[in-house]
Amino acid sequence: MATERGRYYTDPAGGPDLISVTNALSSIAKPALVPWAAGLTADAVIADPIMTARRARTEPTVLRRELVAVHRKYTERAQDLGTRVHLRAVSLVLGTPYPADPEVEPYAVQLAKWFRMWRVDFGRDIEAVETTVVHRRYGYAGTGDLWVWLPTGPHGRRQLWLIDYKTSARKPSTTVYDEQPLQLAALRHAPVWLLPDDSDGEAPKVSRTALLNLRTRAHRLIEVPSGRDQFRAFLSAVNTSRYLHNAPSAYPTILPDWAPGSPERKAA
Repeated sequence: MATERGRYYTDPAGGPDLISVTNALSSIAKPALVPWAAGLTADAVIADPIMTARRARTEPTVLRRELVAVHRKYTERAQDLGTRVHLRAVSLVLGTPYPADPEVEPYAVQLAKWFRMWRVDFGRDIEAVETTVVHRRYGYAGTGDLWVWLPTGPHGRRQLWLIDYKTSARKPSTTVYDEQPLQLAALRHAPVWLLPDDSDGEAPKVSRTALLNLRTRAHRLIEVPSGRDQFRAFLSAVNTSRYLHNAPSAYPTILPDWAPGSPERKAA
């Protein structure tokens, strides 16, 4: 559920709400976002400099508001595309219908190529898709994209991978962000799966974790670490987010007794 503090999961077992993995990671500073947002704004200006200059004279307040919102609009579009790609991925694995979506289909084609390259048998090798995991001890939950058995162990032995799909219309397929290993660590170390009837199931032991970067013309599987170091770092983000979400919105001003406006002076 979405709240003023970001997304939280309602625990079907009736316990406290659980902070989402992505919500917890939002407390981590992302210095690359500032130049990225500035670049999008610059692109918007460069796209029509004459009209921008004209509007700067005639309606500067409206123009400023629109330029400030450029990066938010792009983020919302990217998030919407990512959601639709994830839904299409589920339909691909389950063999269920999905409405025609020309923007999404190139990503689905790349995912299908990846499945074929690894000779993934959906009935034999797929352990789970789009499954919510819970760690009540640390108060978080998140949804994993794909648990799949791949022949990556010694002598071709199968290993269980936890894979997170990442889509982008602009970033190269080699892109990995600092917080993404922490995201996979959180999902990997959660001990409970929520089953379709909202009951608890024991999450399987994952051997390795990776990002599957999907682009319109390429895909790339990138293994990322998700061990104890990454998990501890994620838990620090959880604690930071909890503090920030519960911190007061204002603090009292302290004045000496003799200063104008001090509570003591008013009482006198």
